[in-house]
Amino acid sequence: MSLRVDLKRHNTKILKVSLIISSALLFVGCSKEASVAEDAAATVTSDLSVFDGCYTVSRDEPAQIKVSEIDGTWMMQMKEPASSGRVWDNPEPLEVLDNSEIPTYFSIDPDNVDALIARPDRVLVLAHVKPVYANIDPLLDSEYLSYIYRGANTIYHVECDDINTDILANPHSNIVIDNVNEIV
Repeated sequence: MSLRVDLKRHNTKILKVSLIISSALLFVGCSKEASVAEDAAATVTSDLSVFDGCYTVSRDEPAQIKVSEIDGTWMMQMKEPASSGRVWDNPEPLEVLDNSEIPTYFSIDPDNVDALIARPDRVLVLAHVKPVYANIDPLLDSEYLSYIYRGANTIYHVECDDINTDILANPHSNIVIDNVNEIV
């Protein structure tokens, strides 16, 4: 009987040790997988090519902002007034922002944004919303968001043009209002 009790204790010890070792191995394995997944996520970079092109604040207006890659750096240009003698101003560099900065500029879940780029002074910040999300959110009618000096709104990706437009002109200056009370 004493031998049986000793064997039982020995088997219990072996079982406990086995459980501890297998739990430790499982924990190490899971930690390693999580670490590898985190490292892979950290090395994924935004595809900034989604920003290549021109933008405007309304679908039926000419392009006002141009974003392009020049010598490996993402740059932006603004349309100049017609009086300047050129269509676009000098290119200015843009910086890639981390998605953790999204709440500073936009009220959208960072998981729904796949690229974020900005001027160094943060007067202009552009975000590209994942197409899947843009298609289901009734408040979005574009995949592009802009933050321009303290205000956020959608902007529209449009064809680039080299038509000089006077974006500083008063759009109301040439309006003629006829007397609507006139009986004909």
